[in-house]
Amino acid sequence: MVNLGFSIGDLHFKNPVLTASGTFGYGSEFDDFLDISKLGGIILKGTTVEPREGNPYPRMAETPSGMLNAVGLQNKGIEYFENIIYPRVLNYKTNIIVNVNGSYIEDYVALAERIDKLEKIPAIELNISCPNVKMGGMAFGTNLVSAREVTREVRAVYSKKLIVKLSPNVTDIVDFARVVEEEGADSVSLINTLLGMSVDVVNMRPALSTITGGLSGPAIKPVALRMVWQVANAVKIPVIGVGGIMSVSDALEFLLAGASAIQIGTASFIDPQAAVNIVKGIEDFLERKGFSDVKQIIGYINRSD
Repeated sequence: MVNLGFSIGDLHFKNPVLTASGTFGYGSEFDDFLDISKLGGIILKGTTVEPREGNPYPRMAETPSGMLNAVGLQNKGIEYFENIIYPRVLNYKTNIIVNVNGSYIEDYVALAERIDKLEKIPAIELNISCPNVKMGGMAFGTNLVSAREVTREVRAVYSKKLIVKLSPNVTDIVDFARVVEEEGADSVSLINTLLGMSVDVVNMRPALSTITGGLSGPAIKPVALRMVWQVANAVKIPVIGVGGIMSVSDALEFLLAGASAIQIGTASFIDPQAAVNIVKGIEDFLERKGFSDVKQIIGYINRSD
């Protein structure tokens, strides 16, 4: 038997495969396609204090080896989450993590305080890196002072596990990882989408209503992998790798580079069962290679033996 489990502090995950926020809804959308309890955890779509309509259409565009999105954190707000969504996810036999967003630090703090009271939510993912909103979002994740302040303020009111999602749209992502670690983050997830754009040549207009949007999919994997490797070698907290993971091989690259876990995003749009297939694939790989524990391969490329 192979042990696939990993932990963030005293929070245990049955395996290192999670779903990326914004690509898996609230989980129930995938109930007809897979057994969610087979995953290490699911990270629910971004939640804000007040309901958000998101950006105007068009807000998605296909690109070579990827996709652009400018959805803009459309959701019905924390009150709807507490009253409607939370009761739905209580019975999932895996870790349920809420991705939280705000326009101001006070928004993040208010959300963290409310979610802290929800017994079955053991962690939040602090999204300081979304490139698709006009206020907040990436503004916090691309300024070291702001990243430090928002992490510190949330840490002061939130008692459970705090994962901070980092932006790749910076000069040196390692600086940001170190700052949030210093301020009490229990883990970091990276990367969020890269800022990009596309032009509709036929109509001679931007393909997105917001002109720019977040690029995800296979095209960003080499960048994400490089950043995960850099951060994993710079911090002591667990690193969760995100970005263009479409296959078992992709997932293994991130683990070998130093990620303790990975998130599946765009791949779920193509194959709703992608995440559970990757769990099985990681297990099969470890068995073939003679490893008894997934931790034995974390950061393996850095070893001299």
